[in-house]
Amino acid sequence: MSIFDTLIRRTYWRPKAPAQTRRQMMRVMVFAKATEVRDNSLPPTAEAFAAMDRFTEELVKAGVFIAAAGLQNSAQAKRIILDGPGHTVIDGPFAETRELVAGFSIWEVRDMDEAMAWAKRAPKFMSGKSEMEIRPFYEAADLAEFLTPEKLSTPREGERGKLGVA
Repeated sequence: MSIFDTLIRRTYWRPKAPAQTRRQMMRVMVFAKATEVRDNSLPPTAEAFAAMDRFTEELVKAGVFIAAAGLQNSAQAKRIILDGPGHTVIDGPFAETRELVAGFSIWEVRDMDEAMAWAKRAPKFMSGKSEMEIRPFYEAADLAEFLTPEKLSTPREGERGKLGVA
């Protein structure tokens, strides 16, 4: 098994608090943005993976970590453009790197300030400039206009994560 398999296949499990407690927290997705250098370069070094693994262990110990994965460069990617009943498929690599994602993490934090504090501690994978984007998930309270929190907090078989709410 390669170091890349270890990074991608590694999973952490931690029991979730009851829904009443969880509602005090927020989930965020942290996007590691690709740069032209990152998208066209070799995978990170063993040292970079070790640094990211240590950081992930800190997130786990703090009860923040939910999931994470790195993505291959855009040469392996496809884009599907939906336009009414039709669609167009575009094969990578993509010339424009501004919107490419190199990887992601999902964290559970108290607020955006805590997410920012953790993001500032993240190790850099590649040389040069790095960029991260942090976006909160919709939670039950955000969707109260459409569905009751009770309906959202008790998923039926096969519906876990419906509408992005865990």
